[in-house]
Amino acid sequence: MSTADPHHSVFPDGLRRGLDALYLGAGYLGGVFLVAIFVIMLSLSAGRPLGLDIPAGDDFTAWCMAACAFLALAHTFRSAELIRMGLVIDRITGKPRQVIEIVCTLIGTVAVLYFAWFAVDMTWTSWVFNDVSQGVIAVPLWIPQVGMSLGLVILAIAFVDELLHVTFGGSPRYEKPPATTDEEIIERVMESGV
Repeated sequence: MSTADPHHSVFPDGLRRGLDALYLGAGYLGGVFLVAIFVIMLSLSAGRPLGLDIPAGDDFTAWCMAACAFLALAHTFRSAELIRMGLVIDRITGKPRQVIEIVCTLIGTVAVLYFAWFAVDMTWTSWVFNDVSQGVIAVPLWIPQVGMSLGLVILAIAFVDELLHVTFGGSPRYEKPPATTDEEIIERVMESGV
């Protein structure tokens, strides 16, 4: 595999497609939990005037929110939509920038791996000890914790993937290329909400 093409993956094409499908699938699964939040909140709001109560609706909403946020992280990272601070690094070019990108991606990879490890450990411990929620409905805690753990594991895979890509000379895929037209600059400013 050549490192001459900065967008070329260091992985074989089948593995690259599989990883991209994993990130996209996790993003879609995060979207399913977002819809679940909407349905639960709508049911809670519409049910109050009718005298209908959804037991532990707030708990289920919170668990869906955690799953939504964590499952969508890898897709957000790979879509160059994750917030990043580029004030200094955007002014640097060439080999120094590549070194900084590698170091920053390595630090991010270590942090995410650490977080993922302990999230999986927490979920495993909840399963082993059969921890249950304290709410109206006793739910085994490992069930809502799986969304967070799975999302962090997929994010860790995305970070390792990107670290290998940048280390072998690829341009970072977690950032958008510089805007080339005035319209593109305006569009990005509008998307950012500034």
